[in-house]
Amino acid sequence: MSRAPDRGAPSAPPPAVVHMFPGQGDFSVAPLVRAVRAHPVVRAAAAEVFARIDEVSDGYGIPALGPALLGDRPPSGRELAAGPVGTPQVALFGASLTVHRALCAAGAAPERMVAVSFGEIAALTAAGVWSPADGTHIACRLSRYLLHCVGGMTLLAAGESEARRLIDTAGSRRTVVACVNDPDTTVLSGPSLELRQVERCAADRGVDAAPLRLSFTSHHPSLTAQAEGFTAAIRTLTPRPAHTMVHSAVHGGPYGKTDDLHQALADCLTRPARLPQVLAQATDAGPALLLEAGIGETLTRSARRVLSQRAGVRAHSPLADPDFPWDRPRRLPLTDAPRQGANT
Repeated sequence: MSRAPDRGAPSAPPPAVVHMFPGQGDFSVAPLVRAVRAHPVVRAAAAEVFARIDEVSDGYGIPALGPALLGDRPPSGRELAAGPVGTPQVALFGASLTVHRALCAAGAAPERMVAVSFGEIAALTAAGVWSPADGTHIACRLSRYLLHCVGGMTLLAAGESEARRLIDTAGSRRTVVACVNDPDTTVLSGPSLELRQVERCAADRGVDAAPLRLSFTSHHPSLTAQAEGFTAAIRTLTPRPAHTMVHSAVHGGPYGKTDDLHQALADCLTRPARLPQVLAQATDAGPALLLEAGIGETLTRSARRVLSQRAGVRAHSPLADPDFPWDRPRRLPLTDAPRQGANT
């Protein structure tokens, strides 16, 4: 009697692809330009995305970004920041959507998404809730309200408990924890003078602290008037059902069918963002490949810290890695995410 062939152990399930959409921060053009020039799939995505964005942003007085970013002499991040109101917000929205579209074209479409702060605009657009035109309207209208969000934000190489102790030590009564990125990284929001006091206290304790190059504050409970105005300004845009689940660090989990997404976006002005719990939620079903849909690698580093004990979970930042395999992104090796230091 012949034996059935031994087929061996069943193959492991493929990892779930998760796209991570960062919030606003320092905008560096170089990673996007490098990828556009080196990888046709990224250039094609950028050309498509910015062509649709530029049609709308022109109505807000923002010069076309597509020809500039895809041309021979792209602007620097500082030049974008010095441009007409809304330029940095539109550029970041377009860059995130470009990475998402390029990854989808390369065979790494997401099963779910994670969004931090106003990265939700791009994430919800990627999920089909907003069209690229609507997403551009939202980014442009947001920028008008950010003009009235006076203050700043500071990045601390410390967890939330230590951040709160530093706030208390500095006597900064109007400074709040804005974002908890991971156990070792927190962002504060508040008046600029108070933030400088916290930074001095941090230096005295040997804690790294750096002001973000932003001309506004966010995730602060004092911004209720700006949040109400922003909500009203985007109510004219009708959301559609999402085709991909979006986990929001501000909402504290995935959005559902009954959630008010206009209000949810405005909540990013007044409510804190906590990333660790939504990273855990988005990767709780097994192996996962997390890909940062942005120009930096802050979310990637945080994901590695938060998920360091999870086998089969790997985080990458395609634009921050010149050697990212755009021709085979789903075949990246899945190993335990390495531990990282506190730098962001």
